[in-house]
Amino acid sequence: MTSPSNETILYGIPASPGVSHGQVFRFLHRDVEVLRYDVQEDDQDAEIARFEEALLETKEQISKIRDDVARNLGEDEAAIFDAHILVLEDKALIDDVVSEVRTSGDNVEQCLHRVTQRYIDYFGQLEDEYLRERASDLKDISRRLLGNLVGATAAGTAFLEGPRILVSEDLSPSDTASLDRSKILGIATDTGGRTSHAVIMARSSGVPAVVGLRGLSGTLNDGDALLVDGFEGIAIVNPSESTLFRYGKVGLRRKKIKDLLEEEASLPPSTKDGSKVVFLANADSAEEVRKARSHGCEGVGLFRTESIFLRKNKIPSEDDQYEEYRKIVESAEELPVTIRTLDLGGDKILDSIGREKEENPFMGFRAIRYCLRNPDVFLDQLRAILRASTHGNVKVMFPMVSGVGELVRAKECLSTAKRQLRESEISFDSEIQVGCMIETPSAVTICDMLATEVDFFSIGTNDLVQYLLAVDRINNEIAYLYEPHHPAVIRSMKRVFDVASEKKVGVTVCGEIAGDPHFLPILLALGEGSLSAASPMLPELKFFARRFSMTEAVELLKRVLRMTRPSEINQTLKDFYEQRVSDLIS
Repeated sequence: MTSPSNETILYGIPASPGVSHGQVFRFLHRDVEVLRYDVQEDDQDAEIARFEEALLETKEQISKIRDDVARNLGEDEAAIFDAHILVLEDKALIDDVVSEVRTSGDNVEQCLHRVTQRYIDYFGQLEDEYLRERASDLKDISRRLLGNLVGATAAGTAFLEGPRILVSEDLSPSDTASLDRSKILGIATDTGGRTSHAVIMARSSGVPAVVGLRGLSGTLNDGDALLVDGFEGIAIVNPSESTLFRYGKVGLRRKKIKDLLEEEASLPPSTKDGSKVVFLANADSAEEVRKARSHGCEGVGLFRTESIFLRKNKIPSEDDQYEEYRKIVESAEELPVTIRTLDLGGDKILDSIGREKEENPFMGFRAIRYCLRNPDVFLDQLRAILRASTHGNVKVMFPMVSGVGELVRAKECLSTAKRQLRESEISFDSEIQVGCMIETPSAVTICDMLATEVDFFSIGTNDLVQYLLAVDRINNEIAYLYEPHHPAVIRSMKRVFDVASEKKVGVTVCGEIAGDPHFLPILLALGEGSLSAASPMLPELKFFARRFSMTEAVELLKRVLRMTRPSEINQTLKDFYEQRVSDLIS
């Protein structure tokens, strides 16, 4: 869409929150030119020695990047590069290149290019999002290896005189980690999804980013003006004065809000009229739990155990899991910790399981389905969770439940784990609370039946939205259809809250909706429950809760339930938020 001022608006996927504006720097990948020439048999050993030197040099470079990322961003982000180093040490890949040199008689650059391209082509054609990301990793490593062999260097940002908006087709992990962050105002890429490495790094660095802006990089020149809106997923080329003025007001408002958040961080979480609000945190590690407590959380509403499996890239032993869960529970210092059992599958793939490719992994062999089919793995985890329950206030929760039968079988496994611990005279909390995720349409429909089997529900909004609307949430082609404001989503949550109130079952809401301040009033109006969100969002949620009363929230919910279009609901929630915040900071 183009305005009379030549302002062009492009819509992509919001990747990292924030707004930035400035001149463009195009970070375009220029593939190393790979020449071919004959290598005599007597010279092949020297050619292979060059390859081994390049492997060592590349490994040193990536190790340095990893150390820098670990120091600046943390171990979770740095772990991305462990996979890169493993590729450089992969015996099969190295042997393939050496064999190619021996049999073809070509130079090592050409042999390396052919071998890695075969791997890249294989991974790139797979439908699985996670495995396609691995093709990007291999392409990044191959480019760096070839560059070291031929003496080429990649374009960088160090020479820039001032901060710019970085525009690229896509960004590899080493691209992103190597950037001089003081020179980056924002990031906009042609491709990528919410799970890409560039997105993870941008969020950790606090840099606004939008991905999935098809064809953007080819339409811009260095020095063009670009505005990146990481909240809405919008990039604006040559923004008009009125657009800059509007975004300037938004930026000023958000800065004032941030200042107020810090001033009011220690106040108790409640609405304007004193209704208590329970804010919990999502966590993947003990360090995240400690950070969440500093933000004033009242417990961990969702600990994702698959993070341990993915970090180790294997199925950890019962003892290893127990130690991890114990650290989490002790970090919470008697605050409740809800541990979700293994939720592998979909976009979370564990290489060591060696499963066959699925046509539709999000609706396939994942989460509770995998656990019930692999009772040894499931029982190890359940025993580890039960053992950790002696160190604090632990609850256990089963993901992706679609029927009562699955839930009953999962509870039978839990009973078996308890019996095995008793026989071994190992202590645990025999009264541990049990819950299930409500994230499938069937679970919403029969939540009255599920309520008879559990102590609490947790509404997993990310999966619930994609299943209700039949929208793969990591598919760039249909990202615009992933709409949390859809009336079906809100009505489904209302049904769950109504049933939970009737059956005296607790409810927690987790996922992106729980961390969005605009949704806060209608979530509180739906009924007594708690919200579990990423810990950096908790100060803003607590702040906004004090700006409205429960009476206002209930009236807002009544209006929203009469609306038919997601866009109308979205705007209504935004207006409600803006009115209360604007009045405060005007």
